[in-house]
Amino acid sequence: MRFTKFAGLVLTAMTISASALADDAANATAMVKKAVSYIKDHGKEKALAEFSNPSGEFKKGELYIFVTNVQGKMLAHGANAKLIGKDLMDLKDADGKPFVKEYTDLANAKGSGWSDYKWVNPNTKAIEHKSTYVQKVDDLVVGCGIYNK
Repeated sequence: MRFTKFAGLVLTAMTISASALADDAANATAMVKKAVSYIKDHGKEKALAEFSNPSGEFKKGELYIFVTNVQGKMLAHGANAKLIGKDLMDLKDADGKPFVKEYTDLANAKGSGWSDYKWVNPNTKAIEHKSTYVQKVDDLVVGCGIYNK
């Protein structure tokens, strides 16, 4: 009887977690699409400044927009301004995966999609699994990621 209740609680927790992750993924995708529209409506310079504003409309909790050019140079980052201006094409995650190259290649080849890697969560300061949605617009790669809990 106890095992059945425990199994039920575990299943419920897993369902809630999966549902929250799906909501986070939808929110990340929506934020990227909103950012792409912002670039088209306001121009690249104004958009990059807004995306880098930590209290702007493109930073919501753990969600934030970042933008690289197609060569991997960081042009905007809503959580870590120190990355702006840096060439990150060869940057590797905790497992040695060249994730900037991976998501840039994905955006160049398909226009948009999801990329998985490990990255420091700015809220917890811990290295966590992250899934990032990217979309190419002109010579930019716009992204927003979620931390998989």
